[in-house]
Amino acid sequence: MDKRSKIALYAIAAIIVLLMVAEITKPKAVNWRDSYSAADKIPLGCYVLFNELKNTSGFDVETSNKSIYESLKHVDSFTKKNLFLINDYISIEDEGTLSLLDFVERGNTVFISSNYFYGKLADTLNLNFDQDYDGFLKSPSYSTFTSPSLKSHNVLFEDVIENYFVTSIDTLNTVVLGHVLNEDKTKQEINFIKVPFGDHDGAFYLHTNPFAFTNYHLLDDKECYAAAVLSYLPDNPIIWDNYYKSGRKVITSPLRFILTNQALKWAFYIALLSLILFILFKGKRTQRVIPVIDPLKNSTVEFTKTVGDLYYQHGDFTNIINKKITYFLEHVRSSYYLDTNELSERFIEKLAIKSSNNKTDTKALVDFIAYLKSKSAHTENDLIELHKKIEEFLKRH
Repeated sequence: MDKRSKIALYAIAAIIVLLMVAEITKPKAVNWRDSYSAADKIPLGCYVLFNELKNTSGFDVETSNKSIYESLKHVDSFTKKNLFLINDYISIEDEGTLSLLDFVERGNTVFISSNYFYGKLADTLNLNFDQDYDGFLKSPSYSTFTSPSLKSHNVLFEDVIENYFVTSIDTLNTVVLGHVLNEDKTKQEINFIKVPFGDHDGAFYLHTNPFAFTNYHLLDDKECYAAAVLSYLPDNPIIWDNYYKSGRKVITSPLRFILTNQALKWAFYIALLSLILFILFKGKRTQRVIPVIDPLKNSTVEFTKTVGDLYYQHGDFTNIINKKITYFLEHVRSSYYLDTNELSERFIEKLAIKSSNNKTDTKALVDFIAYLKSKSAHTENDLIELHKKIEEFLKRH
């Protein structure tokens, strides 16, 4: 990579890092989604209320992450408890409603704060909810108590509010505990009631302003109202519902079992990160596959054989003999460093010694070569005889 390319790459990397830093450090927009979850610190979460209940109730706060039907199956029937259901709306399945009614009938208490709820529970308690008249739904409103002793706890909610109210109640079996009034106090509606149920002092406390229990209002000097509402509840251990929440976190991934287990979740993340790093470094360090290039074939032998066959087919034995003699003498010069211009007795002695052949066989070969060189025409038998003598000579080398 040349210098210019490196500079461009570093510049791009620096820009990406700056963008990431800017994204991380920029102020986050306020999250106004409905949650009511005990874990959420956003304005419409219930983190503050949940922790205050833990610190001030004197009892352990049990958290339920299952449906009413599943959670109430395992509740101790000998200890009376308070069940908290707080959300912008409550929709309980029929099996859960039957479990809830049985729970209250055994002397327990259920506190529900919701804009509205419907289904079998509302029908059983003969309740209807509304927010129908013009301009009142999100207008500033007063939340008040019917008890004169709680007059100092009446509060004006100026914003972050939805003014739902109860339009129909069972007047023979319902106690009105509070109202919601429009800002000029010309209209008043019921927003907090008690409905006794069963023969063991069990009761439903129903409230239509769940916003009063959110972080936003509890941290905005309106905690006195929430405290007054909860003061009506008996002093029992608390079950905090964390299932019927708009902000409930539901993992839909096929890996939900791993992701809901803290140890398995971190093991999965570490394994995934290790795999990514392995791919990055392995891909960087591994050399590309080098293609196999076949070496050039030595076709000298094939060429020589072809030429020899050509001469042999045409009966040109003299040419072949001359070439074999020339090749043999070249071999003697290059291998034994002997002068082959004179095929004398001295030459024969030196060749016999250096080639490890006896003098008789060496002399017979050299004399036969001299004989063939003296002839002008040769036969096939001459060629065969020369070939045999040369091969025998070379075998002893």
